[in-house]
Amino acid sequence: MTLTREQAPPVVVKAPVQKRRRHDGLATTLMVAPATILYTVMLIVPVGLAFYLSLTDWDGFSADPAFVGAANYLDLLDDPELQRASLVTLLVAAAGTAGLNLLGLGFALLVNGASRANTFFRIVLFYPHVLSALVVGFLWSAILGTSGAVNNLVTTWGGQVIPFLSDPTWATVTMIAVLVWAGFGVNVVLYLAGLQAVPHSLIEAARIDGATRWQVFRNVTLPALGPSVTVNIVLSLVTLLKTYDLVVSLTAGGPAGQTQTVAYLILWNSFHDARLGFGSAQSVLLMLVTAALAFVVTKLRRRGELAVHQ
Repeated sequence: MTLTREQAPPVVVKAPVQKRRRHDGLATTLMVAPATILYTVMLIVPVGLAFYLSLTDWDGFSADPAFVGAANYLDLLDDPELQRASLVTLLVAAAGTAGLNLLGLGFALLVNGASRANTFFRIVLFYPHVLSALVVGFLWSAILGTSGAVNNLVTTWGGQVIPFLSDPTWATVTMIAVLVWAGFGVNVVLYLAGLQAVPHSLIEAARIDGATRWQVFRNVTLPALGPSVTVNIVLSLVTLLKTYDLVVSLTAGGPAGQTQTVAYLILWNSFHDARLGFGSAQSVLLMLVTAALAFVVTKLRRRGELAVHQ
């Protein structure tokens, strides 16, 4: 019996699926390998080395670190310098995060929109972040120091010297203010990106319904900025918790160690006092606390975003 062309069974050509999958897997591995190697070398290895050194009594010079187990972590519990530095760090992180986000969002609203003036002001606002933190610290130290520009003007006009950097309270407030000044430009950029994603149709509908600018911001713009707020808060918090270089150039931890942050104390103990094992234990503790706070803040912010949209 002869089959017609329509009745003949189709010819199935089996593609080398398994070979193709191996090829795709190899290509994916090769593309991911550079980032994986860089991540491992720059993060995983240093973290593992820090944890190992935190279990030793090493001065940074001897050939064989002496293993002491959890002794360094037990010493942290009774370290008054660490307790004071922890309070300063938490204060800087909390107040600085609030300042960075309030100023960042406020200026983002002011320079939002396409115009030459807004483009110019965006550059001006972002410029302090381009400067090195060491340069920023030395700059403001020359301006606010006891013999700085501001106090020279004050004394010339018959006033008394303002202890911007010589009084513990003044020095802490000054340090937070300088940190906010130097960093809020990044928050402006991130909030501007979030504002571009706010649907204009919702804003126009709210205005047609008679909503005021404040009502539009509170009920339309701010809920839409939820993800941007979360990112800004977490980034600000993590950045401020590891503040070190500006402390060095602005206050050097003074007066009398009252503006020492945990990161500053880690470097001081590790290299100035040659207690690298103890400093490594402090760094591991700071890393864990930072990760925990970032996780908690992110969870709370996500829960708040979901509650707003429900």
